[in-house]
Amino acid sequence: MRATMIHGTRDIRVEDRPDPEVLLPGDAVVRVTAACVCGSDLWPYRGVREVTEPKPIGHEFVGVVEAVGDEVTAVKPGDFVIAPWAISCGTCPPCRNGVQVACEHRAAWGGSDEQGLPVDGGQGERVRVPMADGTLVAVPGVTDPDEALTKSLLTLSDVMGTGHHAAVAAHVGPGRSVVVVGDGAVGLSGVLAARRLGAERIIAMSRHEDRAELARQFGATDVVAERGAEAAEKVRELLGGVLADSVLECVGTKESMDQALRCTRPGGSLGFVGVPAGGAELPIGTLFSKNISVAGGAASTRHYLPELLEDVLSGDINPGHVFDSVMPLEEAAEAYKAMDERRAVKVMLVPGLQR
Repeated sequence: MRATMIHGTRDIRVEDRPDPEVLLPGDAVVRVTAACVCGSDLWPYRGVREVTEPKPIGHEFVGVVEAVGDEVTAVKPGDFVIAPWAISCGTCPPCRNGVQVACEHRAAWGGSDEQGLPVDGGQGERVRVPMADGTLVAVPGVTDPDEALTKSLLTLSDVMGTGHHAAVAAHVGPGRSVVVVGDGAVGLSGVLAARRLGAERIIAMSRHEDRAELARQFGATDVVAERGAEAAEKVRELLGGVLADSVLECVGTKESMDQALRCTRPGGSLGFVGVPAGGAELPIGTLFSKNISVAGGAASTRHYLPELLEDVLSGDINPGHVFDSVMPLEEAAEAYKAMDERRAVKVMLVPGLQR
């Protein structure tokens, strides 16, 4: 099969790899119909996280089950499934508590499972899925979704669930005012999540008109291009002299966290989901003096999948609009480059797609 490999900084290649097989009774093999590049994939791509040897990459995909092990009962061959970004067993205490990212038996896409067996990356033609019962979610009534539906289903593997996690962590709800820091796919999904949860005022921070326009489509009532103290004052002005009840931090840098804290009112809530890129430590003095509640972290998108899937299938939300580019899997290197250069918000990769 063909699959994406990262060899080092800005070195992405699509190569021949062995076809995956069922190795353990709990495994499934999925034929990937669509995958994508995540903003967190750009950290090793940019060299922020060192790549010491070539490895498969990608942790978001949807596709069709081709084979299952003897112990798999939740999915069967022919099912169209969504694979969350974190592999999980579904039965250990963290999984039962809805924190699948802390699964006691967690395996990693592009890494290995608990037995030390290699696990494929999501950006390939096929993937062996360990612990399929706890990980995969079958999409009821769907066998061959069109491109639009595929995009929305694919967001549920990561970005839509992650944006929703930020909103939940920040206590977004009816009547609340919200600021979203970050205009990437997760931030835009956070805007949509805030609208879905009933926020009254949603302020998106963006300096890019195409992303700002999508934020408005997703429910943003205002867009702020300023940064730092000036941005916080703009938020205060828009909200009639106060800062936001809820702030979503969707980037993961020191600057984005500082921006989020500046925009949170005393007694407000901050939900953070940006993958830490270094230097984003929380200033305890600020939290203490402003009584800001902070929660969030890696999103257990498997936990949120059932409720978000219901809204996607009903048409209540269409998060797939975050995909502004579709490329063949063979052009994965260009997909990374386009996202790195911010020429694309998010790229969907399709195995077998012909230009």
